[in-house]
Amino acid sequence: QVQLVESGGGLVQAGGSLRLSCAASGLTFSTYSMGWFRQAPGKEREFVAAISWSGGKTRYSNSGEGRFTISRDNAKDTAYLQMNSLKAEDTAVYYCAAVLSILDPSKESEYDYWGQGTQVTVSS
Repeated sequence: QVQLVESGGGLVQAGGSLRLSCAASGLTFSTYSMGWFRQAPGKEREFVAAISWSGGKTRYSNSGEGRFTISRDNAKDTAYLQMNSLKAEDTAVYYCAAVLSILDPSKESEYDYWGQGTQVTVSS
């Protein structure tokens, strides 16, 4: 059974940083591309960042570019999202997702597996 478990969310002041983790089990993690999405209250879920199976390719949303860094450790079956210079508008539930073969990493429908999410709240 595939499981993706996010952690690292919490309450942080604007300008602060958080690092989210996504621990995977039940799949061959090193063969999956990973993505991070987020959903703010009253809004649709949106793409944040993605990383290829090898870590050699990354992609970011406009809002995350320059502030967020996605990475992975295939030896630990874990993906990360380092978030710096956080803003109030970054407040959302953050989800990680995994996909074996992907054409467009920003498309939610491409992903095979999803975690339950972790809450990030940024106070202004």
